Amino acid sequence: MTSVVMLGACSAVKIGYNNVPDLAYWWLDGYADFNETQSSRVRDELLRLHQWHRATELPKAAELLQKTRELVPKEVSPEQVCSLFADLRSRLEAVHARAEPGIVAVAMSLTPAQLSHMEAKFGKSNSAWRSDWLEGTPEEKLAKRMKSAVERAEQVYGTLEETQLAIVRASIARSGFDPQLSYAERLRRQQDLLQTLRQITTSRESSTLATSALRGYLDRSLNSPNTAYRAYSGKALLDNCRATALLHNSTSVAQRERAAQRLAAYERDFRELAAQP
Repeated sequence: MTSVVMLGACSAVKIGYNNVPDLAYWWLDGYADFNETQSSRVRDELLRLHQWHRATELPKAAELLQKTRELVPKEVSPEQVCSLFADLRSRLEAVHARAEPGIVAVAMSLTPAQLSHMEAKFGKSNSAWRSDWLEGTPEEKLAKRMKSAVERAEQVYGTLEETQLAIVRASIARSGFDPQLSYAERLRRQQDLLQTLRQITTSRESSTLATSALRGYLDRSLNSPNTAYRAYSGKALLDNCRATALLHNSTSVAQRERAAQRLAAYERDFRELAAQP
């Protein structure tokens, strides 16, 4: 049964990856409402980015999965987990660097009406976020976070035991999650993005200025000017590393074998996808 489930998951990974350009386009279009010329440009940029990612980044992602898989049979430290997170972040930064010229070109073509459409879309998504994380009793919000954390863990290790569920619950209780602070940062980033895009659209003749503005926005997203949020975000990362290590170190031999098999299957998928033309 486990092998059947993993084969299904692997098939889903391949189908999902091959459809990334279309999925990314429809997600972006939901925010920007592209016109015909922009749509053609965005689709072309996404296809080029996808081809580059398949040839260049998928092998590196497979190497990261291999590195993670080799740690699975062992006890791990929070520092090792944080190192893996840092490796993942570097891969995401590489994708952004590659996509930057295309992002700048499309951003320079946006109209005031499209930016208003984006702002309205932010409003709708914020309503859903508030419903998920700001509304309800503390117990209900804790239960929602618990459900999400357990589902993620069980995708890797299989069914968690009661002692492991207790570890997850205790880690969540200690995490100091602050939805109000997170929501305030979410709003800040959205307004920062809109202001940056407005700045870019007023400098249509200068891709250099537009690129500088975009990089400034990205830096403020990664390193918030809100010192309270920056401290909170750093602590949250460390808490996540500790919680991940603590849960992993509680797993059985069978659970670790399952995790290793799943990671190996994803690694194999990535290498096969990278080999496709």
